Amino acid sequence: MVPFSFAGQEWRLVPGNERSWAVYWPAENALLVADLHLEKASAFARHGQFLPPYDSRETLGRLAEALRRTGARRVFCLGDNFHDSQGPGRIDRHAAGMLAALTRATDWVWITGNHDPAIAAAEAEWGGTVVDSLAVGGVHLRHQAGAQEGAGGAAAGPELSGHFHPKLRVRVRGRSIARPCAVRSDHRLILPAFGAFTGGMDAADPAILAAVQPARAVDAVLAAGDRLVEYPLWRG
Repeated sequence: MVPFSFAGQEWRLVPGNERSWAVYWPAENALLVADLHLEKASAFARHGQFLPPYDSRETLGRLAEALRRTGARRVFCLGDNFHDSQGPGRIDRHAAGMLAALTRATDWVWITGNHDPAIAAAEAEWGGTVVDSLAVGGVHLRHQAGAQEGAGGAAAGPELSGHFHPKLRVRVRGRSIARPCAVRSDHRLILPAFGAFTGGMDAADPAILAAVQPARAVDAVLAAGDRLVEYPLWRG
């Protein structure tokens, strides 16, 4: 795990593998993940694009390993938990058993996303609590960064979200390299997608930079081995 600072607290990047990251919040003994997109492959299959139907198992296996490494007792899923609202009905028995075991072992919170606004059925099926957003320890948790500003343009408080699937894209020795990253500004932190079958948006995309304003600076935050990399994306 790689520590970094945000909102006056220490957080830690937790690898699922080189393509996915969770965030551990020591003060709350909580693991935060965004954009699991469970059952994305089966959603594609319904429209004639057949893909190996094991993305949910892989994602949940990574999540279980992240919980084992951190010892977290709480889990906050920051929206787009399933790829669509019918996803809970398509999940296979094995993956469903994995998910049920995880929600039983932790204090699990599902935050709704634009892909799964009707995820309330998951609460009855697997447990956990479904909310649109919530505040924990003075930090706002939601799916998509919003214009939560107070008087004078100051942010209403620190916020964690997902939605954008940020990736840092750089060129090294003539090669283009893309890695999942968090995007951090003064008051907002956008997590990378954790799902096994998710794409990504350039961390410097104007939509992402706009979502984390107002800010004095915006950085991509990721890990290289056990070392923190902070890459400047924008300076006000």
